[in-house]
Amino acid sequence: MATTYEFPSDLLAGQEELHQVRGELSALLKRLPWSVEPADGFSDDTGWRKVERPASPGWTADEQAEVEKLRRREHELAVFVSTHRFWTEVAVADRVDARTSLKLAHARASEEKESGEE
Repeated sequence: MATTYEFPSDLLAGQEELHQVRGELSALLKRLPWSVEPADGFSDDTGWRKVERPASPGWTADEQAEVEKLRRREHELAVFVSTHRFWTEVAVADRVDARTSLKLAHARASEEKESGEE
C-alpha cells in the first residue's frame, strides 16, 4: 500500500501552479514559429530521416517576453517545490515516492471530486 503524505497547502499550491505554468508554456511554444529569429526554411534528407522546416518569421518582442516570463516563473516554482521545508521531514528513502505523490496529488483530487468521494 502506498504511503499517504500530508502535504502543506503552500506546497500543493506551488505544485499546482507549476503544472499550470508548464502547460501554458508548452501550449505557447507549440503555437510559435520554430525559430526565435527570422530564418529561411530548409529541407534535409541526407540524415536517417528527412527534416523540413518552413520559413520562420521569428518571434515578436511580446512573444519573447511572454516565453521569458513563463520560463522564469516555472524556474521559481520548481525551486520553491524542490527546496520546500517539507522534504526535510520525509525520510531520504521515501522522497522519490513522496515527490511522485505530490506530482499526482492534483489528478487524484480531481478524480475524487468527479466521483463524489471528497
